[in-house]
Amino acid sequence: MAQLSTKVKEYLKANSVNTVNFQSDVLLQDDGQGAYIKEWNISSVAKPTDDQLATYETVANTAESNATVDATRKAAYGDIGEQLDEIYHDMDAWKTRIQGIKSDNPKS
Repeated sequence: MAQLSTKVKEYLKANSVNTVNFQSDVLLQDDGQGAYIKEWNISSVAKPTDDQLATYETVANTAESNATVDATRKAAYGDIGEQLDEIYHDMDAWKTRIQGIKSDNPKS
């Protein structure tokens, strides 16, 4: 199940708001019975209902999965300086290594 923050981000993205600050724009809270929107400070978009947010479950799951893949790839790619050195010395080997990382860590 996707996190509430991810569903909120996807809801806002669908409503042409591409950034959200969870310290001021939208405050989330979890009282032990599940997370909920405590405060909504985005005047350009109506606060979503639970039913509206539920419709973003699939896209939010995909976003979270892809974020995990991105983090895994980033760690596997290594330092950019080392990559540039690798490209300088053997671009074909670098391309093969990077393609292997992408193949081993596909996005949804």
